[in-house]
Amino acid sequence: MGDCRRHPAQIERQYADATGHAPVMPEWGLGFWQSKLRYWNQQQVLDVAHEFKRKGIPLDLIVIDFFHWPHMGDFRFETEFWPDPKAMCDELHSMGIKVMVSVWPQVALNSENYLQMKAENLLVGTDTGEDIGMMFEGPSQFFDSTNPAARDFVWDTCKRNYTDYGIDAFWLDEAEPEYGTYDVKNYRYYAGPGQQVGNIYPVDYNRCFYEGQVAQGRQNDVVNLTRCAWAGSQKYGALVWSGDVGSTFEDLQCQITCAVHMGMAGIPWFTTDMGGFHDGDIDSDYFRELFLRWAQFSCFSPIMRNHGSRSGLQPDGSMKEQVRSADGSPRSLSGVGNEPWSMGEQVEDIVVKFIKLREVLRPYTRTLFETAHEDGQPIIRGLFYEFPDDEAAADIADEYMFGPDLLVAPVTTLKARSREVYLPGDASVSWTDLRDGRAYPGGSTIDSPAPLDSLPVFAKAGKDWGLLKRL
Repeated sequence: MGDCRRHPAQIERQYADATGHAPVMPEWGLGFWQSKLRYWNQQQVLDVAHEFKRKGIPLDLIVIDFFHWPHMGDFRFETEFWPDPKAMCDELHSMGIKVMVSVWPQVALNSENYLQMKAENLLVGTDTGEDIGMMFEGPSQFFDSTNPAARDFVWDTCKRNYTDYGIDAFWLDEAEPEYGTYDVKNYRYYAGPGQQVGNIYPVDYNRCFYEGQVAQGRQNDVVNLTRCAWAGSQKYGALVWSGDVGSTFEDLQCQITCAVHMGMAGIPWFTTDMGGFHDGDIDSDYFRELFLRWAQFSCFSPIMRNHGSRSGLQPDGSMKEQVRSADGSPRSLSGVGNEPWSMGEQVEDIVVKFIKLREVLRPYTRTLFETAHEDGQPIIRGLFYEFPDDEAAADIADEYMFGPDLLVAPVTTLKARSREVYLPGDASVSWTDLRDGRAYPGGSTIDSPAPLDSLPVFAKAGKDWGLLKRL
């Protein structure tokens, strides 16, 4: 019998041919994305964007997250807080900033669209019991993404209320979908019983928006953020993030493994909430250090994206920004600042350094996305991917290859100012520290310095990188 082993690159290439290739990543996907728990009004978004420009911090995209709508399933801005979305988008576009808006698949029973969608069988159904999928912020049911008519209805509504105003991209949250009770066998889709077909829900959810955007002539300009994916999601422009993870160093280290596994699952577009999502106190020394280390990891990720629910003291002494409408009724909390300047000058200086380094990396990152599109190759790769004959490389879980040429060793321990780094391959492979130009042979383990404003990054010899002294 012949050798049945296959190089990982060949496996991924064939898998992409079978399940679908990721689209072309537009240029605005290569830079820095800014988000927080919730920018809650139009002026706040514009003020943040102008501050990025005033400070000279590169920014490709800003995100308007959840509960900017009156009710889930309205699929539109609440006009009291967003009086002129088109003017907002026009102003952001004039600054070279794209705009992403969150969409949830839930349709609340008090939504303006619920009765029509229910009557036309555009919602997920149940075989028994109450026809409710979730109770968060009131009872709701999910639109049935496996139903072509439901996809048409949702896209047409989002086109009218978002893209026609200039919204460029969508955050397709709750894509599992996140049922209040995961009694999957009780849910029924257009495509069949939930227990049999449920895993295709996130694929068709992304398909709904991708096909709508492509119909507008945007074949090479589709990126939609999503929390869940399945085989084939990648061909619909799905940028998968790792969900609402904790703001801890342990969670940060887990992102490395998650990113490698996502790429091996055939989905090359991956991102995380920079700093983690839950419980990040911007007044805490622990979180500030974590945020910096996470920013370094994000710089060498497919998408560098800042997001999270932050706590900390507001100027008035409260912990979170309270939001109420003109009639006094409450709206979802906003969270404290999550911009590069929100945690003091030291954090800002270091984060901005890596945002600008991301710009230096742009030509290289572009080639990685091209390879993902054309050849199905992951962008973040385990060391084993490039060195399948190095048995030691298969056991390394806290380093990774950013494409074929850069080895990245994030710092995932509080107060660590150096870390052990394994350099894969044999003595014929040479690795160059991009901070000082020192070369090391493959197969060696070194103790690499990692001050707070730096992380170990090594390039294969023969690649003309020069020294990325910003590291």
